[in-house]
Amino acid sequence: MEMSLRPLLLVFVLSLVATPSTLAQDDPRYTKFLTQHYDAKPKGRDARYCESMMKRRGLTSPCKEVNTFIHGNKGSIKAVCGANGSPYGENLRISQSPFQITTCKHTGGSPRPPCRYRASAGFRHVVIACENGLPVHFDESFISLY
Repeated sequence: MEMSLRPLLLVFVLSLVATPSTLAQDDPRYTKFLTQHYDAKPKGRDARYCESMMKRRGLTSPCKEVNTFIHGNKGSIKAVCGANGSPYGENLRISQSPFQITTCKHTGGSPRPPCRYRASAGFRHVVIACENGLPVHFDESFISLY
Protein backbone atom coordinates (compact mmCIF):
# COMPACT_ATOMS: atom_id res chain seq x y z
CA MET A 1 0.00 0.00 0.00
CA GLU A 2 2.75 2.44 0.98
CA MET A 3 4.67 1.89 -2.29
CA SER A 4 1.63 2.79 -4.43
CA LEU A 5 1.24 6.16 -2.67
CA ARG A 6 4.81 7.33 -3.36
CA PRO A 7 4.28 8.22 -7.05
CA LEU A 8 1.09 10.08 -6.15
CA LEU A 9 2.86 11.96 -3.36
CA LEU A 10 5.71 12.83 -5.72
CA VAL A 11 3.27 14.25 -8.31
CA PHE A 12 1.52 16.27 -5.58
CA VAL A 13 4.77 17.74 -4.23
CA LEU A 14 6.02 18.58 -7.73
CA SER A 15 2.74 20.31 -8.55
CA LEU A 16 3.13 22.49 -5.45
CA VAL A 17 6.60 23.52 -6.54
CA ALA A 18 5.67 24.18 -10.18
CA THR A 19 2.36 25.98 -9.66
CA PRO A 20 3.56 29.28 -8.11
CA SER A 21 5.99 30.01 -10.96
CA THR A 22 3.38 29.10 -13.55
CA LEU A 23 0.85 31.38 -11.90
CA ALA A 24 3.44 34.14 -11.60
CA GLN A 25 4.04 34.07 -15.37
CA ASP A 26 0.34 34.90 -15.82
CA ASP A 27 0.52 37.82 -13.38
CA PRO A 28 -1.33 40.71 -15.09
CA ARG A 29 1.09 43.35 -13.73
CA TYR A 30 4.09 41.41 -15.08
CA THR A 31 2.33 41.01 -18.44
CA LYS A 32 1.63 44.76 -18.53
CA PHE A 33 5.29 45.47 -17.66
CA LEU A 34 6.43 43.31 -20.59
CA THR A 35 3.96 45.00 -22.95
CA GLN A 36 5.08 48.49 -21.96
CA HIS A 37 8.81 48.02 -21.43
CA TYR A 38 10.20 44.89 -23.09
CA ASP A 39 11.43 44.50 -26.65
CA ALA A 40 14.03 41.76 -27.06
CA LYS A 41 15.43 42.64 -30.49
CA PRO A 42 14.55 46.13 -31.69
CA LYS A 43 14.61 46.96 -35.38
CA GLY A 44 16.22 50.40 -35.43
CA ARG A 45 16.07 52.64 -32.39
CA ASP A 46 14.98 55.96 -33.84
CA ALA A 47 11.81 58.11 -33.90
CA ARG A 48 10.17 55.71 -36.37
CA TYR A 49 10.88 52.80 -33.99
CA CYS A 50 9.31 54.72 -31.08
CA GLU A 51 6.24 55.76 -33.02
CA SER A 52 5.52 52.24 -34.30
CA MET A 53 6.27 50.49 -30.99
CA MET A 54 4.23 52.93 -28.91
CA LYS A 55 1.27 52.48 -31.26
CA ARG A 56 1.69 48.69 -31.47
CA ARG A 57 1.84 48.40 -27.67
CA GLY A 58 -1.29 50.51 -27.13
CA LEU A 59 0.49 53.47 -25.50
CA THR A 60 -0.93 56.22 -27.72
CA SER A 61 -4.50 56.81 -26.48
CA PRO A 62 -3.64 59.31 -25.09
CA CYS A 63 -0.01 59.75 -26.13
CA LYS A 64 2.19 58.51 -23.27
CA GLU A 65 4.77 61.20 -22.42
CA VAL A 66 7.78 58.94 -21.76
CA ASN A 67 8.31 55.22 -22.16
CA THR A 68 11.45 53.12 -22.03
CA PHE A 69 11.93 49.79 -23.78
CA ILE A 70 14.49 47.38 -22.31
CA HIS A 71 16.29 45.19 -24.84
CA GLY A 72 17.71 41.80 -23.90
CA ASN A 73 16.10 38.71 -22.49
CA LYS A 74 13.31 38.29 -19.95
CA GLY A 75 15.50 36.22 -17.62
CA SER A 76 18.06 38.98 -17.16
CA ILE A 77 15.32 41.54 -16.50
CA LYS A 78 13.63 39.23 -13.97
CA ALA A 79 17.04 38.74 -12.31
CA VAL A 80 16.96 42.42 -11.24
CA CYS A 81 14.28 41.28 -8.78
CA GLY A 82 16.86 38.84 -7.36
CA ALA A 83 20.58 38.28 -7.80
CA ASN A 84 21.19 40.97 -10.46
CA GLY A 85 19.53 43.74 -8.45
CA SER A 86 20.08 45.74 -5.31
CA PRO A 87 17.58 47.61 -3.13
CA TYR A 88 17.08 51.16 -4.37
CA GLY A 89 14.96 53.64 -2.48
CA GLU A 90 11.67 52.38 -1.15
CA ASN A 91 10.35 49.18 -2.76
CA LEU A 92 12.56 49.49 -5.87
CA ARG A 93 15.53 47.54 -7.25
CA ILE A 94 18.40 48.80 -9.39
CA SER A 95 20.16 46.50 -11.82
CA GLN A 96 23.78 45.67 -11.07
CA SER A 97 24.58 45.68 -14.78
CA PRO A 98 23.44 48.08 -17.50
CA PHE A 99 20.86 47.16 -20.13
CA GLN A 100 20.50 48.34 -23.70
CA ILE A 101 17.46 50.65 -23.68
CA THR A 102 15.50 52.97 -25.94
CA THR A 103 13.58 55.84 -24.34
CA CYS A 104 10.73 57.38 -26.31
CA LYS A 105 9.70 60.95 -25.42
CA HIS A 106 6.55 62.56 -26.76
CA THR A 107 7.55 65.67 -28.70
CA GLY A 108 4.59 67.70 -27.49
CA GLY A 109 1.51 68.94 -29.19
CA SER A 110 -1.77 67.17 -28.80
CA PRO A 111 -2.09 64.20 -26.45
CA ARG A 112 -4.26 62.55 -29.13
CA PRO A 113 -2.90 60.42 -31.96
CA PRO A 114 -1.01 60.60 -34.17
CA CYS A 115 1.70 60.71 -31.51
CA ARG A 116 5.20 61.85 -32.41
CA TYR A 117 8.22 60.66 -30.44
CA ARG A 118 11.92 61.39 -30.15
CA ALA A 119 14.15 58.38 -29.40
CA SER A 120 17.27 58.19 -27.29
CA ALA A 121 19.18 54.93 -27.31
CA GLY A 122 21.86 53.85 -24.88
CA PHE A 123 22.92 51.60 -22.02
CA ARG A 124 21.94 52.22 -18.43
CA HIS A 125 21.10 50.61 -15.15
CA VAL A 126 17.35 50.17 -14.78
CA VAL A 127 15.21 50.75 -11.71
CA ILE A 128 12.11 48.60 -11.33
CA ALA A 129 9.54 47.57 -8.75
CA CYS A 130 9.06 43.84 -8.19
CA GLU A 131 6.23 41.68 -6.87
CA ASN A 132 6.57 37.95 -6.30
CA GLY A 133 10.00 38.04 -7.93
CA LEU A 134 8.72 39.62 -11.15
CA PRO A 135 9.15 43.16 -12.51
CA VAL A 136 5.86 45.10 -12.42
CA HIS A 137 6.87 48.77 -12.78
CA PHE A 138 9.65 50.68 -14.54
CA ASP A 139 10.84 53.85 -12.79
CA GLU A 140 11.11 56.48 -15.55
CA SER A 141 12.34 59.12 -13.09
CA PHE A 142 15.70 57.39 -12.63
CA ILE A 143 18.44 59.32 -14.43
CA SER A 144 21.60 57.36 -15.17
CA LEU A 145 25.06 58.73 -14.55
CA TYR A 146 26.39 56.69 -17.47
